Amino acid sequence: MTMALDRRALMGGMGALLVAAKSPPVVRQALIKPPRLRPGDTVGLIEPAGFTDDAFDLDLVREAILAMGLKPRDAPHLAQRHGYLAGKDMDRAADINAMYADPSVKALFAVRGGWGCARLLPYLDFATIRAHPKLLVGFSDITALHLAFAAKAGFTTIHGPNAASSWGKLSWDSFRAVAFDGGTPTFANPLGTEDRLVQRSGRIRTFRSGFARGRLLGGNLTVLAALMGTGWLPDFTGAILFIEDIDEAPYRIDRMLTQLALGGVLGKLAGVVFGQCNGCTAAGPSYGGFTLSEVLQQHLEPLGVPAFQGALFGHVANQFSLPVGVQAEIDAGAGTIKLLEAGVA
Repeated sequence: MTMALDRRALMGGMGALLVAAKSPPVVRQALIKPPRLRPGDTVGLIEPAGFTDDAFDLDLVREAILAMGLKPRDAPHLAQRHGYLAGKDMDRAADINAMYADPSVKALFAVRGGWGCARLLPYLDFATIRAHPKLLVGFSDITALHLAFAAKAGFTTIHGPNAASSWGKLSWDSFRAVAFDGGTPTFANPLGTEDRLVQRSGRIRTFRSGFARGRLLGGNLTVLAALMGTGWLPDFTGAILFIEDIDEAPYRIDRMLTQLALGGVLGKLAGVVFGQCNGCTAAGPSYGGFTLSEVLQQHLEPLGVPAFQGALFGHVANQFSLPVGVQAEIDAGAGTIKLLEAGVA
């Protein structure tokens, strides 16, 4: 994502538009499963948020998709730029609409995050999107699309690496199991690995132990908080909320969790998983301040539901691919997320 200060300012500026925009009704039906990916499938590359201004980087993205056994197809407005966005709002939305309308495209990969997905929501053709369920893959600002699709389209999407992510072994194995194999893996951090970065980021902290089952919903905390009150969020009753962020001081995490609590989201949950939060420390001396874990403890323990911190999803090199909308079970004591159903057909 872009720097936290820029993201917060920009998202705040869109508030009036999103509140005023008439959104489609929330879909209340059995979860639809998009077709699984198969070798040789054509997949669309979209940039619904920030832009990529280096052709070499886009070449690497295409090579990564080819290495998966898939065929990349550039969206018509890929690599365009409009200020800090990858093209004008209606053009970026048109790319998504066109990819869902095209029967030869089997899934959509967001190249990167940044900021801008929420600006697209009023321009998406949800009648067409609902009629042609396909996997949407990405994270960070793509959270706005995941949550809107969960609310308005009714089919699974994948909170996982963006197309321009590093796609390490853990990321690829997780994505393949969910998107290609239609598996129901149990995600557990790989402690004991020789990879020091994974080992350091792989520790968990349990706030309240126990098992919880519910629908997997969530993504980036900043994006989720900014959509509160807009009509583009799904119903969180009985859900397993998973959230992550980057470059946010503990007091801002506190503020956003308070917003979710006051908005009634936290009180509806069956369980909570807080993933990775790189750079989420107070700037400068913080004597007497709360740490991130202390802030999480203050908000999550009183909920009385299983909750833990540290699962490998978010702005890290290796991350799980979590199918948004499926039924899952967490073991907060062990720090695991178990899928109870496949995310694809």
